[in-house]
Amino acid sequence: MAPSPPPGAPGIRAVTLDGGGIPLSGLLALPPGHAPRALVVALHGAGMSAGYFDSRARPGLSLLELGASLGHAVLALDRPGYGASAAVLPEGQDLAGQTATLLAALEGFARARDIGAGLLLVAHSNGGRLALSTAAALGAGGPGPDRSPTGPAVGPLLGVDVSGIARRLAVDRAALPGSAGPVQWRRHWGALRFYPPDAFRLGQELLRPVPAVEAREILEWPAAYPGLAARIRVPVRFTFAEQEQWWRHDPAAVEELLAPLSMASTEVVRQPDAGHNISLGWAARSYHLRVLSFLEERLLARNVVRGPVLTGPDPDLNKVDVDLT
Repeated sequence: MAPSPPPGAPGIRAVTLDGGGIPLSGLLALPPGHAPRALVVALHGAGMSAGYFDSRARPGLSLLELGASLGHAVLALDRPGYGASAAVLPEGQDLAGQTATLLAALEGFARARDIGAGLLLVAHSNGGRLALSTAAALGAGGPGPDRSPTGPAVGPLLGVDVSGIARRLAVDRAALPGSAGPVQWRRHWGALRFYPPDAFRLGQELLRPVPAVEAREILEWPAAYPGLAARIRVPVRFTFAEQEQWWRHDPAAVEELLAPLSMASTEVVRQPDAGHNISLGWAARSYHLRVLSFLEERLLARNVVRGPVLTGPDPDLNKVDVDLT
């Protein structure tokens, strides 16, 4: 069994943000007793919902609880066309529309709350398209890859961490979520041993219809990706599960994935003992710790860049006795 979250883990509450007149529902966890160090914005994949990042199959698997216990605010949103926005957007939104809606919601959130040093976008599967598109929108006209661009009232974007998405699909059109073809359960989950027994029952409660616009647009991603990637100026981290079966992640495919990210530092990670739905499995805690370690690295880099520069010897250093024996 996974270890329980630390004592005093914060509660998680439902929220609804205003995405330029479009309601975006979601879940919010705040660090107890102090302002957040940073904001983690989590975006689910196709046919899922915000609860994907708040697994209750076993204690310790929730990204929201873990992130808040480490001092961050964690906001998992139902993407446009899901949750509270489904009635307003019955067909969903194209990627450009989703990006504009998300940015409007985050601007309102940042105006009303302290988000600390900035935000990290975390996304799964088709939510990765939205995370990368948002990073491209915030990166346009911003500083170089080692600095954090600032969008109007959003705050510095520290980085992007996505799992379960690449540039080239490993399946044909009929197999995609939302298509008329049969649901390919095994591609979503992988081996049964990767998940706690309750994960499949609880996972059924997270499922949502895939909006029609989104289902059609997935096919356009390979062509759209290079243009978006070329505008991203913050570090990007890709994670592929051991049994990722929706997207190609062989060496040639990874090289093709990273090539357009010419202004961003990149990292590719393999998550062992996991299927496509990493955050619902036993590997969730391991994966989430890696995500938050990536955030720690971004905060460290930001502090080093923004910190004071020593131009001469520090007289206090001369007062320290060092025993090297």
